[in-house]
Amino acid sequence: MIDEPIISGIQQVGIGVRDVAKAWRWYNEFFGTDAVIFDEKAPAEYMLPYTGGKPRNRRAVLAINLQGGGGFEIWQHRDFEPRAADFKVLPGDYGIYSCKIKCRDAAATHKLFMEKGASVTEIYQDPLHRDFFYVRDPDGNLFQIVEVENPSCWFAKGNKPTGGVYGAVIGVADMEKAIAFYRDMLGYDKVYSDQVSDFKDLSQQGTPGCRFRRVLLAHSKERTGGFSRLLGASEIELIQALDRPSPVHKIFADRFWGELGFIQVCYDIRNMDFLRKKAEGLGYPFTVDSVRQNPNFGMGDAAGNFAYNEDPSGTLIEYVETLRVPVMKKWGIFLNLKRFNANKPLPGWMLKALRFTRKKDLAD
Repeated sequence: MIDEPIISGIQQVGIGVRDVAKAWRWYNEFFGTDAVIFDEKAPAEYMLPYTGGKPRNRRAVLAINLQGGGGFEIWQHRDFEPRAADFKVLPGDYGIYSCKIKCRDAAATHKLFMEKGASVTEIYQDPLHRDFFYVRDPDGNLFQIVEVENPSCWFAKGNKPTGGVYGAVIGVADMEKAIAFYRDMLGYDKVYSDQVSDFKDLSQQGTPGCRFRRVLLAHSKERTGGFSRLLGASEIELIQALDRPSPVHKIFADRFWGELGFIQVCYDIRNMDFLRKKAEGLGYPFTVDSVRQNPNFGMGDAAGNFAYNEDPSGTLIEYVETLRVPVMKKWGIFLNLKRFNANKPLPGWMLKALRFTRKKDLAD
């Protein structure tokens, strides 16, 4: 009997792109996300609060790196050309500014990315003395590549330069409210660092001399649940602009969910009913709730329940209760999560069976 919500880790970060297949090829080459859990073309019928009140046709692909970490939900509007923000997105703007990707050797990964012609910054060092750098994808999305040596953060060894998603860098309006939300709603109760400075890496991204409050959060309790071994530990980095002369914007202001940029941070969870009550009790009720809208919702070959709420600055947080995952679709073999103890991680051999979902290319 589950009497509390279980968070297994970051399942994915949603990314709005112009062309799903082209974006997937780039992410596969640089971030090793070659396992495709679903690839679906269909209307997004339940996101009406964020799509102008109308269902929007889209193509969505969930791809993961089996070395460990969260995946990407790569999202493309099909009714119109998705728009970028009509202003330059800067550190401190409200929303997901950057997606964190883990690697074992930042210097070697940086060298490899440069050789491949990627747009990279110099290497910096964070308060934990870890090397990190930034890289932009062809759609302009910014990724922070951070060196993570902790073995518990990795699922399997391989020859890919990085693992999967390790967290996000999020701009907030009120730091204390944001810290409380990510602590109480998502379990990020450990403050790794809390600093005020004109950080070099932020200054070089268009905010020279501006001061920020920057807080790095982690979870002290080990994640549990079916996919916790694969998804691993994660962190959230919050940034509040203190004296930026340029206006601070909401990154997705006047645009639809799914347009260009980082759409949401999504957590793999169990016990949606309890999580709904918790969100309501904290004052952050679900704004989208598939259980109440359609209990039989499915996402292509995968199935489950999902919901959204917002952090205090309006950043979208998604919760997915995975019920079924295709392993060998052509033979009708699926992983049914209902048959397993929700409190325990799935066996390693079972998670490694997801290698049968790997693709060498994605059709346009």
